[in-house]
Amino acid sequence: MYLVEGNMGVGKSTFLKLIDQHLPEVKILTEPVDNWMTQIHGQSLLDNFYKNPKRWAYTLETLAMTHRVRDHVREQEKNEPNLIMERSVYSGHYCFASNDLESGYFTNVEWVIYNKWADYLVHQKCKAPNGFIYLKADPEVCLKRVKKRNRNCEKTVPLSYIKQIEKWHDNFLINKENVSDKIKNTPVLVLDCNQDFLENPENMQKHVFKIKLFLEQTQNPKHDSIMPKALQYTKEASL
Repeated sequence: MYLVEGNMGVGKSTFLKLIDQHLPEVKILTEPVDNWMTQIHGQSLLDNFYKNPKRWAYTLETLAMTHRVRDHVREQEKNEPNLIMERSVYSGHYCFASNDLESGYFTNVEWVIYNKWADYLVHQKCKAPNGFIYLKADPEVCLKRVKKRNRNCEKTVPLSYIKQIEKWHDNFLINKENVSDKIKNTPVLVLDCNQDFLENPENMQKHVFKIKLFLEQTQNPKHDSIMPKALQYTKEASL
């Protein structure tokens, strides 16, 4: 199992659709974002969060965690080595929930309760993936793409929020700050996604090659000795 992570607007869903076309041997599972965008009792939790984060952060992140844990556990039991899932229990915990705490959207009591669930569901029930694939783009680029896809609930998302989420992704995937020992040594492939990959087939082919190589290396029984550190492709390395 591999997990694709990245900021909102970086293009994860589009990227995975293209990977599905280029690598037929890979199984793709996209993020169940409709679960928190769809109306529940006449309300969209994601829309509610953006309008009133202090009221809805705990509700939204708890719902997201339960859905992601369910999907993670279901797929890990199938033991399909070439499965790539969009987003994960880990970014939900280390990026979005952590940002909510720092921003003051969680109360102390809510944070304690949330972590009790995370300790049990995320850290005990979910096995570490074979690797993370981190799609990285500048926050300004992500914001342009958010505006282009034009979701109603995202119309008021500010650049400052996207910058905060980028910081948490970097801490989680590149710096490995305060992450569980279970995933601290999990390899990470970082792809520079500032350039459009939908309208640039040559650029997408480069990403496909790197992902194929990443899958081969991380599935080698001796990959720990081959890749003692996260395999990263920065802007310079991707040129």
